[in-house]
Amino acid sequence: MARRAAAVCDNDPLKLHYSWCLAVIGAAPWERFQLELQRCRAAFAAGSLGLADLVLVSSASDEQLRRRKEADPSRRRRPLDLHVQLREPLLAWYTALEGQSPGRVLWTLPEDDAVLTTAIPRLTRNDPALLDALVDQLPAP
Repeated sequence: MARRAAAVCDNDPLKLHYSWCLAVIGAAPWERFQLELQRCRAAFAAGSLGLADLVLVSSASDEQLRRRKEADPSRRRRPLDLHVQLREPLLAWYTALEGQSPGRVLWTLPEDDAVLTTAIPRLTRNDPALLDALVDQLPAP
């Protein structure tokens, strides 16, 4: 069955970026990322997992993240220090994705949700070659 609708998510369904970022900062073993990459590659090949067609990236500074935590006592944000460390690797991940699939990453949040309704469905969303090219473009840990 042909897929014609765009995939827009409020969180990256792939989650591989998180594993890579943890490995880069030394918070998880590199072998974990490699195992998850193998599993993701198989799921891409089966057509059951893929990249979002559009990713909105909001890059708050470390200080902004800390101020948000202090201003909102209703949320715990326990691993804030970890997430602050993950900021740079996360930006590197999405920079590599944008390099392999131009137009897939939006670096500023839109004023309205029109961009969500005009996202372009990408036929390469679950192409294992795109996943491999993305990983190949990532900085070495």
